[in-house]
Amino acid sequence: MIELFVSSLITFFVVIDPPGCAPIYAGLSAGATPEHRRAMAIRAVLVAAAILLVFALFGEDLLRGLGISLASFRIAGGIMLFLIALEMVFEKRTERREDRAAKVAATPEVEDVSIFPMAMPMIAGPGSIASVMLLMSKNEGVERTLVVLGALATILLLTLLALLAAGPIMRVLGAKIEAVITRLLGVLLAALAVQFVIDGIRISLT
Repeated sequence: MIELFVSSLITFFVVIDPPGCAPIYAGLSAGATPEHRRAMAIRAVLVAAAILLVFALFGEDLLRGLGISLASFRIAGGIMLFLIALEMVFEKRTERREDRAAKVAATPEVEDVSIFPMAMPMIAGPGSIASVMLLMSKNEGVERTLVVLGALATILLLTLLALLAAGPIMRVLGAKIEAVITRLLGVLLAALAVQFVIDGIRISLT
């Protein structure tokens, strides 16, 4: 169970990337009051948690209704996560997030950024949705399900703390250290993604 928790924790951490969300949120909420900034951070994490929980609990039924096998989803999800990992290693993911944040910030009428782009797609994006569905389908049983959900809750809590402390985090980390951490996490995510693909192929061939 400890191994499952650590594995799930690493997967959610590298996909949701709490340290990477912090600078984006700091830039988007620069003109807001501390109270408004805090409220948006809490709302963003709660909405993202609700989205991920729905896919965690009912994603398998959705796939079944669409006639998609779990093996196919594992392969597709693994490929998707591998592409995200490549973007992290070559710093393309950060650039895309910053471009998306700049477009939102450039729109004067957009004041509340908690739902878009923070809750979705930055926290509850395609990668995190695929990850939670893959981990839930791979670990059946009440205990293993609770372990995966516990790991997800832990990362969402870290994400909330990162958003609340976005300013100080940026001053401590700096752009260069953040880039190094992102690349290291990208390598880990690539390995996990390949494992998902291998599992999917193995299941489909048996």
